[in-house]
Amino acid sequence: MSKKIILTIILLILTVFAGIIFLGHDSVDIYIDGENITVETKSLSTVNKTHLNKDITNYTLEVMNDTAIDIDAYKTGVKDICMYYGLDNVEVNLDSSIGPNQIPVIVTVDGTSMLPTLKDGQDVLLNKTHNVNVGDIVVADSDQYGGIIKRVDQVNGDDIHLVSDNKEVSYEIINNKIYEIKGVSTWVDISDINGVVIDY
Repeated sequence: MSKKIILTIILLILTVFAGIIFLGHDSVDIYIDGENITVETKSLSTVNKTHLNKDITNYTLEVMNDTAIDIDAYKTGVKDICMYYGLDNVEVNLDSSIGPNQIPVIVTVDGTSMLPTLKDGQDVLLNKTHNVNVGDIVVADSDQYGGIIKRVDQVNGDDIHLVSDNKEVSYEIINNKIYEIKGVSTWVDISDINGVVIDY
C-alpha cells in the first residue's frame, strides 16, 4: 500500500472516532416561552426519545407552577428523568424567551386589586425567581389569601411585605353590618414567591 492510502485510512479512522466522541455526547435542549415548551434530546442511544421528551415536558409544566424548584433543582430533575431512560451523563441546556437558564411563566391577573397597573384578565410574563426587590410586582402563595399578584413594599431578610396597587377603599353592608373592603397588605416568606413580573 502506498503511504497516501495508509495516511488517508488513518485520517478517516480518526475522523470517524472523533465524530463518535462528539456525537456520542447526550444532551437535552429545552426552550420555554412562558406557555409552550419544546424539548429535543440528542443521543446515539436507542432510548425512546418521544416518551423521554414528553416526560421532560410534563415535568417542566409542574416546575413552572412550583415555587420551591429553582433552575438548579430543575436541571437535576431533568437529569433524573434522563437517567430513568438510561442516559447517565446528559447535558441540560435551557433557553427561553427571556434568556438562558430562566423559566418564564404566563399568569393571568384575577381581580382588580392591582389597578391601575394591572387589569382583571390581563396576562403578565413572570420570571420564575426568588430574586425580588422593593417595587417589583410578584406572584406569591399566601397562607391567608392563596395565590396573589402584588407589589413588593418591603424586604426584611426572607420576609417579603406585599401590597395592592389599588388603594381604593369601599364599604359593603352584609347582614346589617358594615365591612371595609380594601387592598391586600400581607407578609410572605421568600420561598412563597413564584416569581417576578417582567412584562405586562
